[in-house]
Amino acid sequence: MVRRLFPAVLLVLLGGCSSVGYYRQLADGQWQLLRAREPVAAVIADPSRPQVLRDHLAQSQKARTFASEHLHLPDNQSYRLYADIHRPYVVWNVFATQEFSLSPQNHCFPIAGCVAYRGYYNQGAARGEAALLRQQGLDVAIGGVEAYSTLGWFNDPIMSSMMSWGDERLATLIFHELAHQRFYVKDDTEFNESFATFVEQEGTRQWRAARGLAPLSQAASQQRDQFIRLILDTRTRLETLYAQPLAADAMRQAKAAEFERLRSQYRQMRDSQWAGDKRYDAWIDQPLNNARLLPFGLYDQWVPAFAGLFRQQGGDWVKFYAAVERLGGLPVAQRKAALRQLEGFASAGLIGSKPPPTLAGCSQVKMWQGACSR
Repeated sequence: MVRRLFPAVLLVLLGGCSSVGYYRQLADGQWQLLRAREPVAAVIADPSRPQVLRDHLAQSQKARTFASEHLHLPDNQSYRLYADIHRPYVVWNVFATQEFSLSPQNHCFPIAGCVAYRGYYNQGAARGEAALLRQQGLDVAIGGVEAYSTLGWFNDPIMSSMMSWGDERLATLIFHELAHQRFYVKDDTEFNESFATFVEQEGTRQWRAARGLAPLSQAASQQRDQFIRLILDTRTRLETLYAQPLAADAMRQAKAAEFERLRSQYRQMRDSQWAGDKRYDAWIDQPLNNARLLPFGLYDQWVPAFAGLFRQQGGDWVKFYAAVERLGGLPVAQRKAALRQLEGFASAGLIGSKPPPTLAGCSQVKMWQGACSR
């Protein structure tokens, strides 16, 4: 269940700490992508192109207009261009952790900051990197990425890798990636991806409503949330385990037991609560390790906090983005404290009903709301 991440790809503008060969493949891959771009309008108007593609792109442009006009996302040429990349994913991300840790191996870049993976335009290169890391005793996972944002450095195209899951899925990808252009904090992947995921989810809800469509199935949404909660609970137990002073063999056995517990809990929930729906079987049946759990924390940790913030701002996108920018400008410890506080208020149903209680001095929430001097 690895979803799209902002790949370390960006940047070619880069200097830094990685090998010349790695940067060369980043530069080559980005250049090939830029060369493949063509205006979406030209593809739609070309009768020699497949009608299915033309129809799909026509619908995408309605979502693209909605993104700027109603969600107040950047109004530029991104996703008004198309690129056929002739492969299922634009990039493959390689995640790695130590055997007894859930902290990712971070890779740092001058503009993108530090991210929890390395991106490769070639699947073979990603597999080669993964093999080398496994030889070092690390837990490793590879995830294919349908799309990424260059944070406005280039006009990002709709890629053929984004086209296989239907019109609405494409719209959600556009909302997510434009959110990265709208605001991005260096060195805080959890913040960035949770923010973009919230914009994607709320944007999709509003996009459906604008077209007179019923809300997405609550059953599917609840299943997703329950599955993610299982993963996050497993992460918490593993973090507790890895903090214990156990010998390596004992730690290894306890780790394996936790992953079996995850599988058992999933199957029990699937059969007792989901009427046997097997949508996540393929993910759960693959070999599990620490690295495979990383994207869940990256994408979902602060989504409830951002949902609470959006409600607190009265569902006003402009005010919401301003509040997000203030929040992102806090030092990292204060930022996380504010997110935890927001999450707690949202869970307790306090947001939208009355102001949050003030902490000693000036609460973190009030600080990023701009109600206190910094």
